[in-house]
Amino acid sequence: MSHFVVVGAGQAGSSLVAKLREKGFDGQVTLIGDEAAPPYQRPPLSKAYLLGDMPRDRLFLRPEAYYAERDITLRTGAEVTGIDPNAKTLTVGGETIGYDQLALTTGSLPRRLPDAIGGALDGVHYVRTLADVDRMEPEFKAGRHVLIVGGGYIGLEAAAVAAKQGLTVTLVEMADRILQRVAAPETSAFFRDLHASHGVTICEGVGLTRLTGEGRVGGAELTDGTVLNVDFVIAGTGILPDTRLAEAAGLTCDNGIATDEQGRTSDANIWAAGDCASFPHNGGRLRLESVPNAIDMAECVALNMMGEAKTYVPEPWFWSDQYDVKLQIAGLNTGYDRVVIRHAGEDLSHWYFAGDKLLAVDAMNDARAFMVAKRLLAAGKSPDPMAVADPATELKTLLR
Repeated sequence: MSHFVVVGAGQAGSSLVAKLREKGFDGQVTLIGDEAAPPYQRPPLSKAYLLGDMPRDRLFLRPEAYYAERDITLRTGAEVTGIDPNAKTLTVGGETIGYDQLALTTGSLPRRLPDAIGGALDGVHYVRTLADVDRMEPEFKAGRHVLIVGGGYIGLEAAAVAAKQGLTVTLVEMADRILQRVAAPETSAFFRDLHASHGVTICEGVGLTRLTGEGRVGGAELTDGTVLNVDFVIAGTGILPDTRLAEAAGLTCDNGIATDEQGRTSDANIWAAGDCASFPHNGGRLRLESVPNAIDMAECVALNMMGEAKTYVPEPWFWSDQYDVKLQIAGLNTGYDRVVIRHAGEDLSHWYFAGDKLLAVDAMNDARAFMVAKRLLAAGKSPDPMAVADPATELKTLLR
């Protein structure tokens, strides 16, 4: 009987084993995760869960009974320490397990603040795992001062939660503006104004020199000379693909675990999917950090592990919740040369074009613009930028 093993029990890993059983794979399936909890959603961690609006059990992607009912061996709190591709085995807590096909869905790791600048002090937190957020939650008390390092989506979402709970919030971003890596100046300006309206102090073009304190963080020195007293710190300076096992096993890595268009790594019996994997795209390599990509790529890999030889074609989309604003992003804005702003009543969206070609859309509380953009991008269609900008244009007419 064939044994398919999946290492990494997050969104991608859970989706992969579910798809194997859904499509009739009747061999042995093992899903291994190093966290104590069963597979769970990560996006609500820094939002609804941290705010207390979502109970712990609602985070779980599937009830634990789901895995047993489908004869999936779920091993939680189990660390894989090595893979031997030649022997087709992996080592888990001193035990050796054989596999016929192996999938790596190891996700990503937060960039950590260096110990040399105080990153190891108590009171310095990251938003990546359920345990991270459980450790952080007692810090959120009204009137305390939190320093957030990093003006990407993780940092901004954490700032929104802290502000809503009555904390004093200072956010520092070393780049010239928040969201510089992922969004246009127009979108950065929207969120800068949104946070300012909730009392958050945003310092752009300002980095962290060091954190200070005896054992626990109590202060911060910034690159512009500012000295702050702080009660705790949240670092949201980005993530890195978790390629540790893959590299040790000799697999090719290139901005993640390098796969072909089907999700197969440089070893014919090992696959990868989700945040940890990069795949061919438009003549280069692409790695997507999103829930939809984790699900879609993992499901594609499941089919290919069963022999379907299906090419993975991503349809990138993302979202972020901050205060009462839901940002929905369709497409990838890489290479844009202009942004068309559509402001129709309360609805606001930013449309990214390269020449006349539509690349992506940022929609702020504008679900219709997001859905129309997704359909246009999937069909390879580009609307007239003038029509997009005209608030009198009915969005659905752009699909014609």
